[in-house]
Amino acid sequence: MTSSTDLDQIHQLKARYFRLMDTKQWDQLRDVFTADVRIDTTEDSGTVIDGVDKYLPFLISQIGDVTTVHHGHMPEITFLSDDQANGIWAMEDELWWPEGHPIKYLHGYGHYHETYVRTPDGWKISSLRLTRLHRIFELAN
Repeated sequence: MTSSTDLDQIHQLKARYFRLMDTKQWDQLRDVFTADVRIDTTEDSGTVIDGVDKYLPFLISQIGDVTTVHHGHMPEITFLSDDQANGIWAMEDELWWPEGHPIKYLHGYGHYHETYVRTPDGWKISSLRLTRLHRIFELAN
């Protein structure tokens, strides 16, 4: 049976995801996902990746040297069973690339569409799809 504790744990999981990504704590970020997680960033990078072992090196190659700030808002969590849930989070992010990169800045708005599963180690993200509503780019000179 799901409880408010389960909902709180999923909220904490997503907060940890944002914090660990923005602080570049890659080894700990790995722990928010299932081993077979499916990541769909088609709208950003044209990529769908299966498995955390493939996703983390990709993520590091994309934002490892980028200053990022991610915010998640207004979660809509639906429990499908005691051990599975879906979620949609409104999101806003800002990214600043280092000197010499063709992109200087991105401010984005959109949604995370996710599935969660309860594991022996707690709730984890088993799929994540990022959709974008709007982006503001600043290109380097």
